[in-house]
Amino acid sequence: MEISQSGFLQVNLQNKSESVFIESDDQIEKIVKALSSRTRRKILHYIQEEPMDVSSIASNLNMTEANISAQIKKLEEADLITCDYTSGAHGVRKLSKLKFHKLTIKF
Repeated sequence: MEISQSGFLQVNLQNKSESVFIESDDQIEKIVKALSSRTRRKILHYIQEEPMDVSSIASNLNMTEANISAQIKKLEEADLITCDYTSGAHGVRKLSKLKFHKLTIKF
């Protein structure tokens, strides 16, 4: 994270070209609340390279799938990730991926 003199906060989630510029106070609050959780930040870290399903994330973080699902829902509500559904060996898998890789917030 980097705060510039012009009142911008930049969060580089990964060095890729997709980015978004946020100015809405409501959206800033949602994002800041989502990023305030260490678990949610770890989820963002795990899904940087490729989409992951809930059970894989839960296994990596040694947490329950129910907890990870709740955390993913908060990241979706903050518009930081997107989720797709695909068929798996035992039903439907929910795959989470970053929505963008660079976030700029203007204060």
